Amino acid sequence: MLSVRELREQYRAGLEPGVVVEEALARANSNAGGNVYLARDEAWVREQVAKLRREDFERQPLWGVPVSLKDCFDLAGFVTTCGSKVLARKAEADSAVAAWLRAAGAVIVGKTHLHQLAYGITGENRDYGDCVQPGRPGLLTGGSSSGAAASVMEGSAWAAIGTDTGGSVRAPAALCGLAGYRASWTLGEGLWGGAAHLAPSFDTLGWLFRDAGDGPLLGSALFGLPMVGAVALRGLRVGVVGEDFLHDCEAEVVAELERWVGVLEDVGAVVERFEASGLWGESMAIFAPVQASEAAVVNPEPRDGFEPAIAERLRWGAGLPAEEVAALRLRIEAFRRRSEERLAEFDVVMLPSCPVAELRAGEDQSGARARILRYTTPVSLLGWPAVTLPAKRGGPVVVGKMGKDAELLALGAVVGVNAQQDRWFSGERSVK
Repeated sequence: MLSVRELREQYRAGLEPGVVVEEALARANSNAGGNVYLARDEAWVREQVAKLRREDFERQPLWGVPVSLKDCFDLAGFVTTCGSKVLARKAEADSAVAAWLRAAGAVIVGKTHLHQLAYGITGENRDYGDCVQPGRPGLLTGGSSSGAAASVMEGSAWAAIGTDTGGSVRAPAALCGLAGYRASWTLGEGLWGGAAHLAPSFDTLGWLFRDAGDGPLLGSALFGLPMVGAVALRGLRVGVVGEDFLHDCEAEVVAELERWVGVLEDVGAVVERFEASGLWGESMAIFAPVQASEAAVVNPEPRDGFEPAIAERLRWGAGLPAEEVAALRLRIEAFRRRSEERLAEFDVVMLPSCPVAELRAGEDQSGARARILRYTTPVSLLGWPAVTLPAKRGGPVVVGKMGKDAELLALGAVVGVNAQQDRWFSGERSVK
């Protein structure tokens, strides 16, 4: 399948977007549950195509590109559910993200499945069915940006808007073999209009996509980030979590991390291991109650219509004393200071996006949340940008410093292109 960049070149050469969009529509909802999208209208999609004008191509970075939208963002005339039937309501206007996508020339294919309230990491959903991977009915996509990942996997979208509070872009990207971009917390604050928050202190926007080389274009299209030129890998200082942190990480995920580390070392990056357990060991204990407290404000009683595990977390959060939450917020600030001081010597940090290579559909995943969030919540607390590198199973994440999104996306693009994914997946390291 073409990258977004290659698709734009085809359009520049005269390819008609209607051809591409029809192929995308034919692939939609191809997973076993037929639930990649919770809302879509093919006639409406074709109307978007009909409004595209060739003279707008150069100024619209996503001209004619099929894009999916996570169903926690309003889209005028469509129902927004946030993955819950009790919250379903028809939107009268576009969310800021949807309006921005339209202005960039994107063709919005539909609104995608998500873990209820975006408050989960597996992609399971009682109301709309569990989201399994297209072509892999035995595997969950991960969440909460479950349908976003599935839409890119099946080829109904070239890129998908997701959100990431505690790992909701990073985990499905790794589980589905995709690239993912979680923006700095400071980015996109003006793009939350018409969108449902989960926990505002941690909620971020992001993309799921197939080719790491598309990251800079997508970051520019959504956030207006500058398109950074070639990134020098020689001398790049990379901090990699040590064995102390990886004690419960599956062997093949660790091997994937090491292979990508090898790619960086081959091109002259300076890699150093750091002990992350002592630095980040308390992240989940800090993150989970603050997230629950904020989520309870966003989703007040009655909560009986929500999934029992989610309702339980919301009620726990609502019951936390204000002084306890205030103390946790002070711990967040201390956590950030320690991390910034310890990691100041590195340009970027690497760790697994997710400690498991797959989540089996139909199996008890009650323990998956805590296991995965131990790997994702340190970055969520820091608010730093992160790019998941694509791999067949268990791609790692590269984490940059706050606000360094453009540089991080450029780095992900260079590393991803140089690794030549087809050879990379077979275990061959080839860097040009």
